[in-house]
Amino acid sequence: MCRPAWAGARTEAVRLRALKDLRRIRDRIDRAYTRPLDVPALAREAGLTAGALHLAFTEAYGTTPYGFVTALRATRGTPA
Repeated sequence: MCRPAWAGARTEAVRLRALKDLRRIRDRIDRAYTRPLDVPALAREAGLTAGALHLAFTEAYGTTPYGFVTALRATRGTPA
């Protein structure tokens, strides 16, 4: 039989795993900001659909993946 606290701990573990995956995606975008953004490929890497990645990224970081890469390009500039 499952104790109620275990369900909460499992839910928290799943949430932390999702944030870890999103951080990995954000870091990948950060490293390759000069290249075209391929959201479907990033979503496959995270085990999500493109729409689910878009929603999760927006909820976690307050901007869309496209908005994030656009902000990076604007602040860092693009190499000539």
